[in-house]
Amino acid sequence: MDPQASLTTFMGLEPEKLTATMYEAVVGEEDLSVYPELIHGMSFVPANINLSAAELELVAALMRELRLKNALAPVLENYDYILIDCPPSLGILSVISLVAATHVLVPIQCQFKSFQGTDLLLKTVARLRKGANPSLAIAGFIPTMYDARTAQESRTYEAIKEQLSPLATVFNPIPKTIAFADASEARLPLALLNPKHPSVKVIKKIAASLEKLS
Repeated sequence: MDPQASLTTFMGLEPEKLTATMYEAVVGEEDLSVYPELIHGMSFVPANINLSAAELELVAALMRELRLKNALAPVLENYDYILIDCPPSLGILSVISLVAATHVLVPIQCQFKSFQGTDLLLKTVARLRKGANPSLAIAGFIPTMYDARTAQESRTYEAIKEQLSPLATVFNPIPKTIAFADASEARLPLALLNPKHPSVKVIKKIAASLEKLS
């Protein structure tokens, strides 16, 4: 659901050459174009820059909140898990993603501004629980790009734990490391590129926790 299409590129596709993407599904209400098991056993629905136009095109669309939920409905039984990669801004694309979701997993960069922005997301989740998605649950919070040597980031991490742990699990932070950039360049998950990297252990613990969700 991200018009920047970073994940689409990571999966080995060329976004600018795609003619069937998430845009056609949520705006044109066409069937999802699923690419089966591109990498690491995952199927994938790509995005490209066309999706940025959806923010405007869906403003007056009938039942716009349900566009993604309706698009996913025919394939739900085919998968154990469906992960929705939301854009960084909290616009219509993020809202329709939250309406379609059962849980929301919140990454928070260990910077004060990023932490502040979490409040708007939580208010949006609370609003959707009162209407469009009453069962939406918070799966947890993931502090990211954490540098324990930096006093400001350490303070932010402590604030994240103190203020958000009453709402849901605050997972151990994913440290700031060049390894993720290397994995992105190689177009491989870090777990495949460097299985023994310390960050992989952190991510595996998060994944194990998510597998227990019902």
